[in-house]
Amino acid sequence: MTVVKTSRIDRRSFLATGAALGTAGAMPAYAKTRAATPRGAQFLWGAATAAHQVEGNNVNADIWLLEQVTPTVFAEPSGDADDSLHRWREDVGIVRGLGLTCYRFSVEWSRIEPAKGQFSQAYLDYYSRIVDYCRELGLAPVVTFNHFTTPRWFAASGGWIQKDAPALFARFADKVARAMAGSISHAVTFNEPNLALGGVWPTETRDNSEFEAKVAAMTAAAARASGSDRFDVLNAGDPRPMIPGLIEAHRQARAAIKAVRGDLPLGLSLALSDDVGIGPDNALGRKRKIVYEPFFELARDDDFIGVQTYGRAFIGKTGPVEGPKDTPRRANGGEWYPSAIGNTIRYAHEATGKPVLITENGIDAADDTERARFIPEAIASVEKARIDGVPVIGYIHWSLLDNFEWLSGYGPKYGLVAVDRKTFARTIKPSARLLGRIARNGGTRGIAGE
Repeated sequence: MTVVKTSRIDRRSFLATGAALGTAGAMPAYAKTRAATPRGAQFLWGAATAAHQVEGNNVNADIWLLEQVTPTVFAEPSGDADDSLHRWREDVGIVRGLGLTCYRFSVEWSRIEPAKGQFSQAYLDYYSRIVDYCRELGLAPVVTFNHFTTPRWFAASGGWIQKDAPALFARFADKVARAMAGSISHAVTFNEPNLALGGVWPTETRDNSEFEAKVAAMTAAAARASGSDRFDVLNAGDPRPMIPGLIEAHRQARAAIKAVRGDLPLGLSLALSDDVGIGPDNALGRKRKIVYEPFFELARDDDFIGVQTYGRAFIGKTGPVEGPKDTPRRANGGEWYPSAIGNTIRYAHEATGKPVLITENGIDAADDTERARFIPEAIASVEKARIDGVPVIGYIHWSLLDNFEWLSGYGPKYGLVAVDRKTFARTIKPSARLLGRIARNGGTRGIAGE
């Protein structure tokens, strides 16, 4: 994803840097050609959350410690988050009440294995109850085994660099699978494991910027607080030494999960921007080789490929460049291009030969009318790809709730549902009801924005 120069580091610029840590057009007409869906599968319509971003007080996680130390690059600590640790039944009920058919959430490794080799049966039971409740309400539970965070002990021991990292993750995956794989709809091993590579691909060395120095100081403080000489987090430093261990961790976790339930559909999700090469000597091919292709190769042995897209990136000769001046813009200056998701799912399917599950797609919008314009246009681009033969398993919107958006804290608003920061009261936004109408309708045909 393109590097974004901004004074506010939000979720998408976090993804773009890999640092560590206009007006929509008319809705395209719905063609009458039958859309592609994998044989025997029901198209999934859903919304997503991630444990650390919504549960609250995830005190044994690596990211929690990075939020607390001085110095830190986080705008604020996650604290209680959305208190979904206690309010998960309400959240799952909202998904069902909207008329959606699946809920994607993550299990938190640091809760299940707070100390190396010590597993919490109580938390395995806790996440199993969420899976079972989804099934009780008729929702397909899409479960992510790792959504960025790892236990503090894991980071203090070397993170994904340590020799036994793949085996440790596979052991965790085995425990989770034995607890709940029988009722899971789809398993996602890793959320955007290619994310941090977006910050290193244009050059051979890391940018020794002031921000990078702050990140290094933060991780050094976390190491001291952990009584270690290191604190290695995939999204807090040069990711390249960690990628081989992470790739092997996916392989071993896949084998462990499949050993418990061989027919469970399994894949990993990738951060994909709709990349556009600018000029005859552009570096688009180089970006794809570094940021995407190792994971596409990995995914060819999976059951599906997860795709997470938030916009376009323009690639010049040496890296990201500004887009054309006539590019449609949002009120905040960012590009308006909801149909990016349609292009990336085509690319992912072509590269892997696998069905695509859209595990995240959304927009940071304080004005919900923008989200209500975004959703039907994005889905229409997915429908067009399906009509053209791309097998798509489902569309899962990010996110269900306004939540803790990593470095930016609670500033960005990606949620279909607003959350009061003091009372945790949930308020369903009009865009959520629109997505529900589209889901119940089976697509955008005849659905107008609100």
